[in-house]
Amino acid sequence: MRELKMQQITSVWTTLSMAKRAVIIGGAIAVFLAVASIGKLAATPTMQVLYSGLDAKTSGDILAALEARNVVFEVRGNAIYVEAGRRDSLRMDLATEGLPRNSATGYELLDGLSGFGTTSQMFDAAYWRAKEGELTRTIVSSPFVRNARVHIANQSSSPFARARDSSASVTLSTTSGMLPANQARAIQFLVASAVTGLNPQDVAVIDDQFGLIDTDGSASGLPASQAGASEDMRKRVERLLEARVGRGNVMVEASVELVTDRETIRETTIDPNSRVAISTTVEERTNSENGSTGQVTVASNLPDGDAASGERQSNGSQTREQTNFEVSEVQRELERSPGSVKRLTVAVLINGTNEIGEDGATQFIPRSDQELEDLRELVASAVGFSQERGDTITLKSLEFQPLPTLPEPVEASLFDLSNIDAMALIRLGALLAVVLFVALFIVRPVLKPARANDAAALPSPTNDNAPNPSGNEANAAEEPLALDAPDPVERLRQMIDERHDETVEVLRKWIAEPEGQSR
Repeated sequence: MRELKMQQITSVWTTLSMAKRAVIIGGAIAVFLAVASIGKLAATPTMQVLYSGLDAKTSGDILAALEARNVVFEVRGNAIYVEAGRRDSLRMDLATEGLPRNSATGYELLDGLSGFGTTSQMFDAAYWRAKEGELTRTIVSSPFVRNARVHIANQSSSPFARARDSSASVTLSTTSGMLPANQARAIQFLVASAVTGLNPQDVAVIDDQFGLIDTDGSASGLPASQAGASEDMRKRVERLLEARVGRGNVMVEASVELVTDRETIRETTIDPNSRVAISTTVEERTNSENGSTGQVTVASNLPDGDAASGERQSNGSQTREQTNFEVSEVQRELERSPGSVKRLTVAVLINGTNEIGEDGATQFIPRSDQELEDLRELVASAVGFSQERGDTITLKSLEFQPLPTLPEPVEASLFDLSNIDAMALIRLGALLAVVLFVALFIVRPVLKPARANDAAALPSPTNDNAPNPSGNEANAAEEPLALDAPDPVERLRQMIDERHDETVEVLRKWIAEPEGQSR
């Protein structure tokens, strides 16, 4: 059967002209290319833009992160393309790593300005915008800073405007924790050095989590700073206790209450027992008096009266001493700034141990009092416990309850149409239409006439010397044979059925011929 089919194909191919052969070869190549394109489109995912318009450094960081995740990506110009189904999840994953970094525009903004049609106000605005972008790039290059924005309030260039001091503000987000004090001061001096007439004290550095950062490293955003201090203390205590009880066997909660007010206390102390004499003054007085008593009476007017004896004499002295002392005095001025610890509270929950009892059941054994006391001393040393300040540390050993089992992730259903790409389906449909068009309207019309011509070219098995029972030899010679069957054996059977008499005569003639005569 296979040989008959090969013979049929060979006979059909030999009867075709060169033009028809070229059409068949071209159609076969077109069908092959279309099928190959369909397979390539089916294997290639649809790509969508992940990020575009980034600088070279940020793009390199993103590509490195994608390679670490084994993600298929393409770079087209300044755009990065990834699979459409993973684009949103990749953006969220990269955001957790701080990607993409702030891609501010710097002095290249001035390249697009031309002298024609650019006013001084437009140039000044572009200049300060470019300077802010350059400062942002420099600040973001620090390993402590994830994102940053710089705003500069410059003096007006109008000669009639009232002169005002320049100021600036820097809003940033750090990679971990609060920005160190030395880094905050460095940013202040960086911005002040880039702007003429700007003092470092006039540059405000603002953390998006901890608020305004002072030069001493303290934060005025008290709720945020309290949360940051509590979180830092919790991590330190938890890391310390896990070294003893193991990971997952300790829970720590810490609350740090910070001073929220700024106050200045002036105190003067006087010690009366520590006096010192600094000066002494002595004053002496002497009084002397002679004469009568000065009294006028009747006796004083008589010759022998009291007038003769009225004279008297008196002497007196007086001493006065004054000593000046200096009292010891102590003056003290105390200034309290926000951020100092006012009171802290630490609660620690530690899991016990499990032992198998005699009955084979698991029993919970809490930790001993001595072990809890030792752990409490460690916690007190780690957090800086102060009894005068009213700090509290609570440490208990209780049994942990098992966490509830999370439900298994639901796999995507075959009938879920949310992830179907409409454009990919349209492209596949177009390619299938091209394949059907080539197969139905080019290859099939070319092969069909060839088969008919090949069947007509087959020799007739009739015998010219056999009599025609119908008596019409001309009509018998001109009557076409029914050669619709594709199989040669089937065609022979059709001819025998249609011309039964002629077939019998041919067979009779073959039988009557001598054996030596060729047939």
